[in-house]
Amino acid sequence: MSPAPLLRVTGLTKRFGARVAVEDCSLDIAEGEIVVIIGPSGCGKTTFLRCINQLEAPTAGSVTLRGTPIVGSERELARLRRRIGFVFQSFNLLHHLPALDNVAIGPRRGLGLARDAARDVARIQLDRAFLTEHVDKRPVQLSGGQQQRVAIARSLAMTPELMLFDEPTSALDPELVTEVLEVMKGLARDRMTMIVVTHEMGFARQVADRVLFMDAGTFVEGGPPAQFFSSPREERTKRFLSHLLR
Repeated sequence: MSPAPLLRVTGLTKRFGARVAVEDCSLDIAEGEIVVIIGPSGCGKTTFLRCINQLEAPTAGSVTLRGTPIVGSERELARLRRRIGFVFQSFNLLHHLPALDNVAIGPRRGLGLARDAARDVARIQLDRAFLTEHVDKRPVQLSGGQQQRVAIARSLAMTPELMLFDEPTSALDPELVTEVLEVMKGLARDRMTMIVVTHEMGFARQVADRVLFMDAGTFVEGGPPAQFFSSPREERTKRFLSHLLR
C-alpha cells in the first residue's frame, strides 16, 4: 500500500462572481515531491495556490495536509498556515528591519521562540539562502534577488511541511533569477515538498518530479518532465509549449 499523500486537493473550485478561476481541480502530492505548474497568465495558477492555504476561500472542494482539513476560523487557519510556506512574487519584507529580524520575527511570534533562539534559526536559514554576509542589511540595501531569498528564508524558518512558490522570479531582472533558482534547487535536493508556479522551463526540466499544465482553470495534463516536454498528449499543451520553447 502506498503512503497517504502529504497534500490532497479534491475537486477544488473557485468562482469570483460569474467568473470561474479554478474548476474541479484535484491533486495528490507525496512527501518530498516537487510539482511545477505552468500555464498562460490568468489561467488560475495563483488562485489555485492561494486556495490551498485559504488565502482565498474555495467555492467548492477540499484541501487536507497529512489528513488535516485546511478549514476553520481565522485563528485555526493561522495555525494551519504555519505548516505551509508561501513565497509570493512580491517580497513583502518589513523595511525597517534587517534581514535577520525579518526572518526571526516569524519564529518569535508564530512559534513562541525566545529572541536569541529565533535569531539562531534565522541565521541558519539565511545561510541556506546564501545570505550570511547580508544578515544586518535592511531591504533597501539588498537587490531584488537578495530580498526574495530573504523571503524564502523567512518561510523556511517556520519549518513548513510544504512550500508554495508563486512565480518567485517574475519580478526580478534576468541576472538575478539564477540566484533565487539556486536556493530552490537546494531545497529540491533536500527533498522539500514544493509546488512551484513558474515560467522557468529549465528549472522545471531539471528539478520537477511532475509538471502540470493548467489552462482556463483546469489541469489539462501532466507527467514527468522528460515525457511532458518531449511528448505532450493534448493539443492545448502542444500549442502552449510551441510558443514558449521556440
